[in-house]
Amino acid sequence: MKQSSPVNKQGQTEQQFLQAYDASQFDRPSVTVDMLVFTVSDEEEKNYRKLSPKSLNILLVKRGDHPFMGQWALPGGFVSPSESLEEAARRELRTETNLDNIYLEQLYTWGEVDRDPRTRVISTSYMALVNSEALEVIAGDDADEAEWFQLEDKWLRETKTATPDGSITEKWIELHLRHEDVELSATIKVTKTVTGRSVRETREIVEANQIAFDHAQIIQYALERLRNKIEYTDIAFALMPELFTLTELQQVYEVILGKELLAAAFRRKVADKVIETNQYRKNAGHRPSKYFRFNPEWMDQA
Repeated sequence: MKQSSPVNKQGQTEQQFLQAYDASQFDRPSVTVDMLVFTVSDEEEKNYRKLSPKSLNILLVKRGDHPFMGQWALPGGFVSPSESLEEAARRELRTETNLDNIYLEQLYTWGEVDRDPRTRVISTSYMALVNSEALEVIAGDDADEAEWFQLEDKWLRETKTATPDGSITEKWIELHLRHEDVELSATIKVTKTVTGRSVRETREIVEANQIAFDHAQIIQYALERLRNKIEYTDIAFALMPELFTLTELQQVYEVILGKELLAAAFRRKVADKVIETNQYRKNAGHRPSKYFRFNPEWMDQA
């Protein structure tokens, strides 16, 4: 027996409801995507006997139009009605920086009412880690420049206040970004409110120097997430070439985590994630070091 289509309170079937639906009855905000592309690069080392120190870098573009013209921002742009969020992210990344075919991971959605001076804008951010040596960054039509900025952060201070049913913790973090003689900075305040079993965390930009929109707080949040993920995932290997030494891998972990690690403990930690090869790194001034490669089946061994 054929089942009849259900009707709503107005006596409409779903087909009739959709035919009569007026999308203009609700205000529709604009939707954008922003990409946080991280890499780790070698800094100059004067002593050729030592491995070059590494730094964490993020890709930024210089805005070629208002608002925030001349300031630096994350690559991104508006989503068209005919594409998915990830399709828009890949298109914008390709047109603004020439980067394509890289893994993107959805990070967070930002929806503060006044985050964009043009109109009501909701943005979904994506994060990626790449080996910059294998990629060529070129500014596209939507940006004046696209550059890697060395990224560092510093905890300024922290306060914790007890409340009748929980606590409020406030932290102030300072961001510094540098490319050649261009220096950017921002101070972010992170507030964690605990009420009973409920935990709420908010961010606000205390001040920003030449970083457009609310992108300073997006960068700070992504850096925090990256540090958490590196502890229990294989995300760090996206920054590595096919062959690498364990010392080079440890440097990448250290620059992301912002602290030194004990070599023996680190090697035990990553033992399941790497495969030993019979090849050696032989550079002048260095003792030969064995090369390793990423083990894509490490999770199966856990």
